[in-house]
Amino acid sequence: MKETPVYVVDDDADLGASVARLLGRHGFAAQAFVDPAALLGLYAAAPAQCIVTDVMMGDLDGFAFADRVRAIDPATSIVFMTAWPTTANAVDSVRRYGGLDYLEKPIDEDRLVAAVTEGVAWSRQRRETHARTAQLTARERQVFDLLVLGHPNKVIADQLGLSPKTIEDHRAAVMAKTGVNGLAQLIALTR
Repeated sequence: MKETPVYVVDDDADLGASVARLLGRHGFAAQAFVDPAALLGLYAAAPAQCIVTDVMMGDLDGFAFADRVRAIDPATSIVFMTAWPTTANAVDSVRRYGGLDYLEKPIDEDRLVAAVTEGVAWSRQRRETHARTAQLTARERQVFDLLVLGHPNKVIADQLGLSPKTIEDHRAAVMAKTGVNGLAQLIALTR
C-alpha cells in the first residue's frame, strides 16, 4: 500500500506530522503540509488518493481548501478533522464539500485509518471510471449519461434528435469502450 499518496494538511506542524506518521505505520505514503496553499501549488503534478485536512486553519480553511482541490481533482477523497466540532460543520463537510468523514481531535486512530482506507478505495474507483469513460466521444458521452439514467434507446433518440438505430450504434460503442457487458454494469460503473 506504500504507493498510495495521502496528504495531511494541518496548520499545527506537530499534529500534521504525527497524523502522517500514524498513517505511515499503516502502510500509507503520507506527507504532512502546514500550508494548504503550498500543497495546492504542487497538487496538479502530484495528486493524492486521499487528503486529511484540518477544518480551521489560517488564511485558507479546510472547506475552501477542499473546494480548490476538487476544482483540480474531483477524484480525490477528503477527510476533515477538527478540534472544534459542530453539527453544522459535520453536515457541511459531507453534503457541501464531499468529505468522507469528519473526525474530532484528538483523532481516533482506528476511525482515521478506516476513513483513509475507504477514501483510497473510493478515489481509485473514481479514477478507474474516469479512465474508462474518457475515451468516449462527445455524442457517446451524451448517450452514456442518458443510459445510466435508465432511458431506453427510443427516448434517447428522441431527446438527441437521432434515429434509434444510431443510438444502438452509440450504445454498442459505449459498452465496448467501457468494457461492460450490460446496462446494469454500466450503471454500476457510475456509482
